[in-house]
Amino acid sequence: MSYTREEIISKVEKAKENMQIFYKSDFINYRGKTSDTGEYYTEIVCEWILNNIELLNEIPAITRENDYFTKTHNGVIKNINSNRDEEIIAMKMFHQSTINGLGKIIDYQTPLKNKASDKAGKVDLLSYDNEVLRILELKKPDSEETMLRCVIEGYTYLKTVDTKKLLKDFKLPKDTKIEANPFVFKGGVAYNEMLEERPMLKELIRSLNCKPLFIKYENEKYVVEG
Repeated sequence: MSYTREEIISKVEKAKENMQIFYKSDFINYRGKTSDTGEYYTEIVCEWILNNIELLNEIPAITRENDYFTKTHNGVIKNINSNRDEEIIAMKMFHQSTINGLGKIIDYQTPLKNKASDKAGKVDLLSYDNEVLRILELKKPDSEETMLRCVIEGYTYLKTVDTKKLLKDFKLPKDTKIEANPFVFKGGVAYNEMLEERPMLKELIRSLNCKPLFIKYENEKYVVEG
């Protein structure tokens, strides 16, 4: 099914009522072009976000009463046949400990909720290097999700987390800079979109300071390649 530019904007206008879960909207992952203007659907959404970027700053932070640091996170994969591919990859990266071009992986599946009813997910990975703590939005190699989804999901987590408590719970310096980064495999859908002419997407990435990081697996190790 194809949509017009007006139909996409209408969907976005409805979704803006709850920016905490805006990234979950179906149109965020539409990969085609409009039937009337021939624009990528995500380019229209990116343009709308750039024109209404203040709405992202209204995403409320959630302060966890419990620590963000989970003592039981040890990188041990109990069921290698699990269908939770991204979580398994995240745990393997945690077990690897240091990733060339990124730094030390200090946690995976970091919880954001304070209570069960909170509308928040979990941070796939946290890395620390050169006084920068990164919230990494990991996507598995065969993910069909768009780069827009990666950007908005990661940025939503950045706005949701109580940054002061996060730094305290992981015993990091108070002046540590915190960034959110899409963390995707080379050759995947999101990676390939970055090779295309998508000016609105690239402007949104610049505006939110959410530079994508690209993963490759070689010599039995994960590395980051620019």
